[in-house]
Amino acid sequence: MKMHGLGNDFVVVDARDHSFLASHSMIKLISDRNRGVGFDQLAVINKEDRHLHLVFYNADGSTSAACGNATRCVARYLMKESGKTELSLSTNHGILQARDVGEGYTSVNMGAPQTLWHEIPLSEDVDTLHLPLPGDPVATNMGNPHCTFFVQNADSVDLQTRAAPIEHHQLFPQRTNVQFASLIGDNHIRMRVWERGVGVTLASGSSSCATVVAAVRRGLTDCNVRIDLDGGRLKVDWSNEGVWLTGPTMHVFSGRFTSEFWESST
Repeated sequence: MKMHGLGNDFVVVDARDHSFLASHSMIKLISDRNRGVGFDQLAVINKEDRHLHLVFYNADGSTSAACGNATRCVARYLMKESGKTELSLSTNHGILQARDVGEGYTSVNMGAPQTLWHEIPLSEDVDTLHLPLPGDPVATNMGNPHCTFFVQNADSVDLQTRAAPIEHHQLFPQRTNVQFASLIGDNHIRMRVWERGVGVTLASGSSSCATVVAAVRRGLTDCNVRIDLDGGRLKVDWSNEGVWLTGPTMHVFSGRFTSEFWESST
């Protein structure tokens, strides 16, 4: 299936009844927007014990423990299929709760943020609220590493020039997602995203959650925040339960890979 959350797009493989084993080269081929389907992340739905388990791959073939918008898309699909309005999904980031909140919006609890240097992880013990990097960014783990810069005008930032070197900075041994965020009103943030293993994306759920956590820690916002991304708006609410991410989803089409395409990567 092809799905997206505010233009943050995914290929979702339903492997509940049939196993899905794809090589690194096949994952990269599926992600190719000219020769494959194209995606920011690939999400695979597996059946494991009591829970359905989601596995995420980035466009470069690397893995990710969490993907907020993909989780919301899959949750929406499964809730429509079952008629349920709430469900739990297992990920390598933990068990995530999802719910239908009405008007076409789906929420997922991305869990508690991790803010200690070794949890993110960083390569050395530094203050995660004020990283020793130009621009004074904040580090957060929301199932994957994040580095958030607060700037005067996020729209004026050249993401390729500014963010790409940060993704591969030695401070981040597992690389990092990078956000540039501006406060544009009370509890209202404009944010742009560079995703680890992907590049510039129209939206990112985990990045939105990490940005709100960073903003709250810096005293810039309360815990309930609107995030305006290139692809649209998400809402983030950091509560005692965890960080809830809410927004629209879209199921674009369903299909099958041809044997010719599948064999072309071997």
